[in-house]
Amino acid sequence: MGGPRGAGWVAAGLLLGAGACYCIYRLTRGRRRGDRELGMRPSKSAEDLTDGSYDDVLNAAQLQKLLYLLESTEDPVIIERALITLGNNAAFSVNQAIIRELGGIPIVGNKINHSNQSIKEKALNALNNLSVNVENQIKIKVQVLKLLLNLSENPAMTEGLLRAQVDSSFLSLYDSHVAKEILLRVLTLFQNINNCLKIEGRLAVQPTFTEGSLFFLLHGEECTQKIKALVDHHDAEVKEKVLTIIPKI
Repeated sequence: MGGPRGAGWVAAGLLLGAGACYCIYRLTRGRRRGDRELGMRPSKSAEDLTDGSYDDVLNAAQLQKLLYLLESTEDPVIIERALITLGNNAAFSVNQAIIRELGGIPIVGNKINHSNQSIKEKALNALNNLSVNVENQIKIKVQVLKLLLNLSENPAMTEGLLRAQVDSSFLSLYDSHVAKEILLRVLTLFQNINNCLKIEGRLAVQPTFTEGSLFFLLHGEECTQKIKALVDHHDAEVKEKVLTIIPKI
């Protein structure tokens, strides 16, 4: 199913509804259907590919049409149907690679920010299926971190974000061997959340977050030690970011 523990920490993102976060999915939860021989379909327009025949497996050209439609249309009905079709096709290993190679992961990931609740759910389901592929997990991880950073900048989202249940392997992102780009993002995430908590005055009161939540991970001793260890990181930008955080933890 999923890849190594270090690569498969969390999947697909946060679903917002009624002013709160819905959840963070684990990458390793993707469903996997049995192998099935690819069926070649007659050439269709992009919109025809969303007509409800979701059990048919699309080929690369058809998937490219679908991704173009998803990127270009503003019609919520068509977007939702396209995501359903992509999600079902992403359950097959051959299409998990094709969709990545066609640049489909960020296209699908961007729909998590859509105002329509159902579209958010369909985008998360598609990413969940895509995340079964180990190479896809890496791209989905940067996509999820972008989303988390956007949410962490909004004090109104802080509580819902911190209540989300997250696998402890999330902390592996604070290890020194992690790529600089990811390190800077997770450090900024920590910094943004701390700033939001101070604005709300929550650091001065007893937190009500449950064990296993993002709050417990980020404010636990293990995370603190990992961040402090990064003060010796070889990259000057990472080191500078750590030095701005340490006095506040």
